[in-house]
Amino acid sequence: MKTIDIHTHLLNPQVRFDRLFDRVAVHFFAKSLGIDPAQLKQQPWEAYVAAMAHAVSTSETVEKACLFGVDSRVDCKGRETHRDKTVCAMNADVVEVAGRYPRRFIPFFSINPLRPNALDLIDEFTEKGCRGAKFLQNYWGLDLNNPAFIPYYEKLRDKKLPLIIHIGNEWSIQSDKRYEGSNMLELPLQTGVTVIAAHMGLGQINHKWLAWRNLSRNPVWFDQDYFHILEMLEQYDNLYGDLSAMLIPLRARALGHLASQKQVHHKLLFGTDYPVPFMIRFNTHGINSAETKRIANIQNPFDRYADVMLQFFPKGNPLYTNHQHILTSSASV
Repeated sequence: MKTIDIHTHLLNPQVRFDRLFDRVAVHFFAKSLGIDPAQLKQQPWEAYVAAMAHAVSTSETVEKACLFGVDSRVDCKGRETHRDKTVCAMNADVVEVAGRYPRRFIPFFSINPLRPNALDLIDEFTEKGCRGAKFLQNYWGLDLNNPAFIPYYEKLRDKKLPLIIHIGNEWSIQSDKRYEGSNMLELPLQTGVTVIAAHMGLGQINHKWLAWRNLSRNPVWFDQDYFHILEMLEQYDNLYGDLSAMLIPLRARALGHLASQKQVHHKLLFGTDYPVPFMIRFNTHGINSAETKRIANIQNPFDRYADVMLQFFPKGNPLYTNHQHILTSSASV
């Protein structure tokens, strides 16, 4: 079985693992992704890129990965106000890496709609081979239902470029919770954009005093955005949901329930959110201990993630082929 990973990240070329937490966590991070920890510390970006390309090339399940960075935060005049040194890879870097490994990566751009030349940048990076767009509006501090963004959405619609929108809690970068909800999907969908709701709206800590509810597999305690997205998947023909970063315990608990929602399986997309660590053990997915141990020992990170998904969405499930409906022919495997 071969599929496309709809959701992976390139890191900022300036990334460094030199903070105290980084020095402690880098060995776990590197081992999880199959990277030599020494190389990751000495040449972090090049080691990351080479290891990611190698992992895709040796994967038994992932043929290609949609690769994107995250644009910086800008003000209303388009002046850059913050660029995260880990997450915010530039579009030029994404295009360069995808050009270096054309059989492994499909480039997507990330263009903050507050940039005065945003529409021209869409044209520029589409011409350079990008086949979709990525929003992290909760980092940018943007309400995606702002009518000022309609020309942006119309351009994506007319170019048939899918738009991946982060929905749910964000842990890796500063986030404004006002812009994490499923209501952020409404105006892009109504404008006719093909929208991908990343992470299925899961991952919030909704129960502070009874913390166990945040890890319960009882749907009663799931995020309301998750149920709203399930409804919207049936309502909008142009909405899809990706299963990226679903191995975080706050999300993995919903895998069994999502697998039972067969009416939306034709609208779900395989994704990992690489390099988010793929937690297998001590998780909430409900897979028995023997299977968990076997999966945890799979060396390739993409295959390890895919094996968990296969427990809930077996071979032949449309999860692994739905990308064919949203990627242009030039980006297909």
